[in-house]
Amino acid sequence: MSLVLAAAAAVCEPAPLTDLGTLLQVLWQFLSLSLFSLGGGNTLLAEYHHLAVAQFCWLSNAQFADLYALAEAAPGPSSMLVGLLGLGASWREGPLWALLTAYGAEAAILLPSTLLMVAACLSWKRLEHSPWRMAFERGMGPITLGILFAVGLKILRTADTNVPGVVVSLVVCVLMLRTRLSPLWFMAVAGLLGGLGVINR
Repeated sequence: MSLVLAAAAAVCEPAPLTDLGTLLQVLWQFLSLSLFSLGGGNTLLAEYHHLAVAQFCWLSNAQFADLYALAEAAPGPSSMLVGLLGLGASWREGPLWALLTAYGAEAAILLPSTLLMVAACLSWKRLEHSPWRMAFERGMGPITLGILFAVGLKILRTADTNVPGVVVSLVVCVLMLRTRLSPLWFMAVAGLLGGLGVINR
């Protein structure tokens, strides 16, 4: 099985975004995905990984994990990852094209969901006492939590390729659930462990 995966990875050629058909296909997929980002941009992480690593072969697993870590460490929404994916996908075509692709991908993932939320907010107040609104809000909670749990497992499988990495992830998970320590402390310690070579790929 591992030989089959290795062979598939070897023949996987990155899809060029300079091809107008490919570019429109990618933009359409991000525009469509935008409407399914329930609970924030991180809920679409598995699909981002599929598009960037498996379908279009722009990035390796390690590169995807690095871009995800960068997007999470930087201030701002988690959907910043999409801009970074666009940047990484088009870097072979030059910095200018990479920037254009990054902005295009970010606009495609933010615009539809933003317009939908504006429309929803304008009418949400009128449905304040509606049983449909209460049922919708109660139903979306478990769905969003389930999606986020699946995303966490996806990141663990993508980023943690050795025992120390898995141990650090599990310890951080337990501490985040049991304490009120700032995530910045965990990032600092993990960065130090990475710099010392305790965690590597």
